[in-house]
Amino acid sequence: MNFPKFSGHAQSFHTELKKRINDYFKEAGKAYTGNFQLYFKAIILVFAYVALYTHLVFFTPDTWLALVECVVLGGLTAAIGFNIMHDGMHGSFSRYKWVNYMAGLSLNFLGANNFMWKTKHNIIHHTYTNIEGLDDDIEAKPLLRLCDTQKYYKIHRFQHWYFWAAYSLLYIWWVFVTDYKKYFLKRIGEVPLKPMHTGDHISFWGFKLLHAFIFVVIPIWKLGFLPWMIGFLVFGLFAGFVLSIVFQLAHTVEHTQFPHADGHNRMEDEWAIHQLKTTANFATNNKIISWLVGGLNFQVEHHLFPRISHVHYPAISKIIKKACADFGITYIEYPKMRLALVSHVHHLKNLSRK
Repeated sequence: MNFPKFSGHAQSFHTELKKRINDYFKEAGKAYTGNFQLYFKAIILVFAYVALYTHLVFFTPDTWLALVECVVLGGLTAAIGFNIMHDGMHGSFSRYKWVNYMAGLSLNFLGANNFMWKTKHNIIHHTYTNIEGLDDDIEAKPLLRLCDTQKYYKIHRFQHWYFWAAYSLLYIWWVFVTDYKKYFLKRIGEVPLKPMHTGDHISFWGFKLLHAFIFVVIPIWKLGFLPWMIGFLVFGLFAGFVLSIVFQLAHTVEHTQFPHADGHNRMEDEWAIHQLKTTANFATNNKIISWLVGGLNFQVEHHLFPRISHVHYPAISKIIKKACADFGITYIEYPKMRLALVSHVHHLKNLSRK
């Protein structure tokens, strides 16, 4: 594909911002990667996940408790994705490559595939954020219209009412449909995948079979088909909604933009400013939300410095805000999660009209 080019300047905003962030870590004597705080959280999440799965499948609690536990298991699935997999795939979980690889591999245990994710998220989404036709994260047709250059369908008149149901499908659709679609088509949207090696193919099919055995075969064997189906739907739909809403509040709200290249296939801004125009923070003072979503409510910091662990986002956010003020660049932030959610609904409503 003929990818658009971002503007570049010798003395750019991004150059100055990187200098300030590097100076902070040098003066503080800290590594860019995770710390004990992150590793302890990872242990808690994995232990809770395994314990809850074991209790649900092998000890069969009462129906009401089982349904509650399925919801919690769905939340833990999202939390492991946000806190462990996400940092691992960006190489920010640990200073050791093999630890990052193992953290990223948690995605495969949860049913998806790290090879597909790395291309879709690390390469495409983080480079071409909110650029229609490239960023697969804003492609949800025909159910949803997320930017004004996307084709309008009559169903979109109601998207600000049914979006929560569409978002809930993400995890199940991802695990059982879109991964296979990318695998066989060898592309993500219109972007071709790089060639897969033998090990990548073995990993893809091996983990898909392992996931099916753990989350389909064993539960049906122990509990029966109907209890499994109800439990899996509750678990999968809740995980899907949480995963979706966190990423949508970061990029598809009223104040974020959806830039496109000019006639010469060049973007108006340099890459860092493009990220600031297309990304928003929310509820950054809420420590519970920050803990659960792996700092992804600090999405601005993550997009500007994806190889820095989320445990450092509260500190570097102050530096980034100051740099934005110095350069006269808008820093998009919603103080409360509910305000970001309202803005997202308004965004969907605005796009519900032709």
